[in-house]
Amino acid sequence: MFNIIRLKTFLASLIALMLVFTSPIYALDNSFLAASPSTSGSFLAGQQAFRDMRTEQAARFFLDASESEWGNPAIVEQAFIALTADGRIEDAAALAQHLIEIDPTNEIARLLLGTLAIKERRYTSAIKQLDNVKNGNFTTITAIILKAWALIGEDKFTSSQILLDELSKAGLDNFLLFHRTLMADVAGNKELALKYAMQTYENDAYVSRVVETYARILANSSKFSQAQSIIAEYKKKNLAHPLIDEVSKKIDAKIRPGKTASTVQEGASEIYHGIGVALSNEGRNELAMLFFQLGIYLNPNAQMTIMALAQLLERAELYEEANKIYSQLNKNLAFKSSAMINIAQNLDAMGDRDEAIRKLKNIVVISPDNLDAISALGDLYRYDEKYSLAIKAYSKALKIVGGQNPRDWRFYYVRGISYERSNQWPKAEADFLMALKLNPGHPQVLNYLGYSWVDKGMNLEPALELIYQAVEASHNDGYIVDSLGWAYYKLNRIDEAVEVLEQAVDLLPNDPEINDHLGDAYWKVGRKNEARFQWTIAIDVDQKGDVTKRAEKKLQNVQDFQDPFKNQ
Repeated sequence: MFNIIRLKTFLASLIALMLVFTSPIYALDNSFLAASPSTSGSFLAGQQAFRDMRTEQAARFFLDASESEWGNPAIVEQAFIALTADGRIEDAAALAQHLIEIDPTNEIARLLLGTLAIKERRYTSAIKQLDNVKNGNFTTITAIILKAWALIGEDKFTSSQILLDELSKAGLDNFLLFHRTLMADVAGNKELALKYAMQTYENDAYVSRVVETYARILANSSKFSQAQSIIAEYKKKNLAHPLIDEVSKKIDAKIRPGKTASTVQEGASEIYHGIGVALSNEGRNELAMLFFQLGIYLNPNAQMTIMALAQLLERAELYEEANKIYSQLNKNLAFKSSAMINIAQNLDAMGDRDEAIRKLKNIVVISPDNLDAISALGDLYRYDEKYSLAIKAYSKALKIVGGQNPRDWRFYYVRGISYERSNQWPKAEADFLMALKLNPGHPQVLNYLGYSWVDKGMNLEPALELIYQAVEASHNDGYIVDSLGWAYYKLNRIDEAVEVLEQAVDLLPNDPEINDHLGDAYWKVGRKNEARFQWTIAIDVDQKGDVTKRAEKKLQNVQDFQDPFKNQ
């Protein structure tokens, strides 16, 4: 997720500012219940579609409901919000006008109309609309910053800063500094823009958008060496970002990269990205979609906002919808590669692995050093159990990065998994140990190495220590808890094994391996009926068939069965 500011700091300040959350999307009344059955049905269907983030369907259902309840603000409001979240801003604007007629206090509607006015450069009208947003919650923060941008549009820079000064008193100085920087830059005040950019950078030296903006302002003033130093410091922290890469190339070539925001509309769009990301991180996805869409409406080339919207849909497993959004970045040099990789991964999630691999291979052919594409390709080969191809991909990635940086641990880890699955244990063990050297204490690496040692009956005491560390770091991870139980089993600490494996089954009740392990432990302590039950469950939930083979053997030979582990 791309950030404008340090979001945790912003969220803390934002939440402290909020009064009781009164956004209409969370303050519905039940007046629709008195409507006709068809209206109520459409409204409820719209609510479900909106919860599923299927905004097109939600808008259709809510519009159907509003036809017979045109004077009901609860229903009209939902149609308006769904249209906005679906990106149909012009249609939503018509409903916003009507909504204000029947509910003059509706702030989201006024926010949209103010945004529409800014888009059309009707700055006085924008300020008038936004003046009515004053409940003290996040909509008010948005409205104040948008009003400040409208004042920039009216060439009233001093007035815009006075307006922001009032908001600063509430503890949002760092957040506002970024907007002050952009406002000064758009207004042509280079000296002040540089001053604000430096202050913003001092507060958030490793936030990509802050670094990019500061580097741009420096380079636009021909301070190329300073701009290069800022970017070099960012990269020293093993950080990377497409926009940083894009601006860095221009700066290295002594080309002025241009402004982060060149117009009022582009600058105002940034507030919707910042608060949209904050809302998304808080789980308020429907409202986050609305904010992202308003940001894109103000600036159709708002790359980070487009990316954030697509990622929001992706997290909701709306892969097809996410890919439609990602496709908007196909012509953008900075984000094209990332978008194409995400599209491929979403195709895989939708069940089309062959096409996903084909797309990733095409990227690698065009850009042989594209680390993200190589890594994603290796992952898909690994998921597809094409371990030799996965090993080649991860080895290529390690060659590119050097393999000595702390962030390189993952390539050793996933290559180690591929070696282990292809029965090349010495190489796998070496990779796991290297991953731990680069990233000591990572629970997944600790668990995989510890479990592998246990499963092979080697290094049992050191394995147990690794697994203890993994459980301490991730005590709610069923796979890691299972590893501890299985280690106890191999050390013949059967009572402890039963207790821990029962916890693992509680955490992951439908994992065949864990059920099989618990069955083995039950059998060892004489709980034979429960053992048979667990082996039966393991067979029932086993989709690949690997566990089924050994579990069926145990059930078929149960009369003579003494120690299930010996027969595996």
